[in-house]
Amino acid sequence: MYQEIPQVDFAIIGGSGTYGSNFPEDLNFPGLKILKNNLVFDTPYGESPRFKLFIFEDKKVLHAKIHGWRKGIKRGHASLQLFWVLKEAGVKKIIAEGGVGSINHLLNPYDLVISSDYLDFSLRKDIELSSDYLLAMRQSVCPQIRSNLIEAARLCNADGTGRVFDRGIYAVTDGRHFESPAEIAMLGHLGADIVGQSMCPEVYLAREIAACYARIDIVANYAEGVVEDWQHNTLSKIFYQEAPRIGKILLYALRNIKLDPECNCPQLRYPTLLGE
Repeated sequence: MYQEIPQVDFAIIGGSGTYGSNFPEDLNFPGLKILKNNLVFDTPYGESPRFKLFIFEDKKVLHAKIHGWRKGIKRGHASLQLFWVLKEAGVKKIIAEGGVGSINHLLNPYDLVISSDYLDFSLRKDIELSSDYLLAMRQSVCPQIRSNLIEAARLCNADGTGRVFDRGIYAVTDGRHFESPAEIAMLGHLGADIVGQSMCPEVYLAREIAACYARIDIVANYAEGVVEDWQHNTLSKIFYQEAPRIGKILLYALRNIKLDPECNCPQLRYPTLLGE
């Protein structure tokens, strides 16, 4: 039996940054209450990933783990299932998180990057919920949510673990394998600072449903050919030990995000000019 989709203004898309914890319960924040768990919805693209509905202070939030990716489900299809639910829920503000590889030689494992733009090298170009809109991507991430993530990251980074970078270019690849050294060198020459697999198509689908979107990523490894070979044990340690820090950043940022559309993100989609 599928549940009815709740109406909420906020969503958090969980990635590898919080994968090693039971977010958000493990944080034991005052004003945090889990309302429903293991919510699954029927979508035109198949059964949705599992969602968690919680309230934090005065904000109701839908949360899905690992970008909705599951075994046996193509990642583009999982994104459609995820964002169809967010559209039906009326979500207006989305925070995403994940783990990335550093292309920029100045970035080290444990550093935090709040991306300011992206380069899309994925093959998932035609992932859309409809063909009704032209999507302007000149302000690809919400400046208001970015500002709150930067402030929260600096607040939670007082112990000096890693550094906080308030801008960076996220190169998107399909995975699930890591890139070759030649590919990483190419991405670096084109201006990319980090590489990962989730910002696209999420940033497009958020724009399509007129929701603001921004993200924070933890550098989990050096990309291939950068500084030194990445170590699996370092990757694992970051995923599990750093999950509480990423979780705190998400909730601190969420606390201060306002629904006022001062960022103008929802206005950056336009009716299509293409008819039948």
